[in-house]
Amino acid sequence: MALRGISVVELAGLAPGPFCGMVLADFGANVVRVDRPLSFGGLGDVSHLSRGKRSLVVNLTTPPGVAVLRRLCARADVVLEPFRHGVMEKLQLGPEILQKENPKLIYARLSGFGQSGRLSRVAGHDINYLALSGVLSKIGPSGMSPYPPLNLLADFGGGGLMCSLGIMIALFERTRSGKGQVIDANMVEGTAYLSSFLWKTPALWEKPRGENMMDGGAPFYTTYRTADGEFMAVGAIEPQFYALLIKGLGLKSDELPDQHSMTDWPEMKKKFADVFAKKTKAEWCQIFDGTDACVTPVLTLQEAAQHGHSKERGSFITDEKQGVSPRPAPLLSNTPAAPSFKRDPSVGEHTEEILKEFGFSQEEIDQLNANKIIECNKPRANL
Repeated sequence: MALRGISVVELAGLAPGPFCGMVLADFGANVVRVDRPLSFGGLGDVSHLSRGKRSLVVNLTTPPGVAVLRRLCARADVVLEPFRHGVMEKLQLGPEILQKENPKLIYARLSGFGQSGRLSRVAGHDINYLALSGVLSKIGPSGMSPYPPLNLLADFGGGGLMCSLGIMIALFERTRSGKGQVIDANMVEGTAYLSSFLWKTPALWEKPRGENMMDGGAPFYTTYRTADGEFMAVGAIEPQFYALLIKGLGLKSDELPDQHSMTDWPEMKKKFADVFAKKTKAEWCQIFDGTDACVTPVLTLQEAAQHGHSKERGSFITDEKQGVSPRPAPLLSNTPAAPSFKRDPSVGEHTEEILKEFGFSQEEIDQLNANKIIECNKPRANL
């Protein structure tokens, strides 16, 4: 795998950080998740994104716990931390200290607002980052309030995925310079960067939200309810695709307004909606499957995993507990990802073996355990 031999120390967090670590693990990195002690209020693994990782419990509120993490980072390639600005410095684990001990260390900081600026120490969630990026103002139906597309854009797109990209770039640069660097990845700027197309094409978004071509305003780029209460998605922008849409709907082009007559769009949406409501989703799939009309069914998560195209490509994987999830993307021809099919690690399951790998003696491990600096929570066999 492409990242085999890369050692990552991931400080446990929510959503974007664990996703970033999972991407690295899927492509071969050795990712150690550093969890908080359960005996000191740790919540366990609440991310559900720990595929392929191992868990080490360290109490970082104590000097010996900090010393343990510093020893790990002295031999690691990447440290991934998801806290607000100043938290790691307060723990004496900031980049100035860790990179002095390990100049090759890539120090990835993943936060909501970044490491500087008036909001760097303020709490927030996906919807707040999305709002400040400007993107939220563009999402939602006409005449209604903006609404977030789940927590995918800021947390996972602008946050976790952008951070993993930064780590890959820094790893590549290190092959030239031999030095690590600090990555300031944050959800606001990451989401704004994802929206570069919006900034570069202002003419496409001149109308109010929900009335433009690609935000639901056009009759040929929206969704329609079918006779059985399901939905079809239409994206027939180009004229040749639009012609196939009209043909599939059983309408005649010469009896309809021009495709791009925006004043006629509301009436055309009503006409298309009436037609779509006369057949079931399955019937519309029979009509449009295999055509270039750009008409597809709106699938549930379960339906997506069972769709013929997904099955042919092996787009979803099933773990040993029969949990289904997407296969890592993109596909690499020579060094594809090889995601783990094992269950996610329990908190502290690998504490002892990880510490031994990083040079700790059994005596040191026993002493740390006795002093409650670490926790070893190996699952017991069910006999």
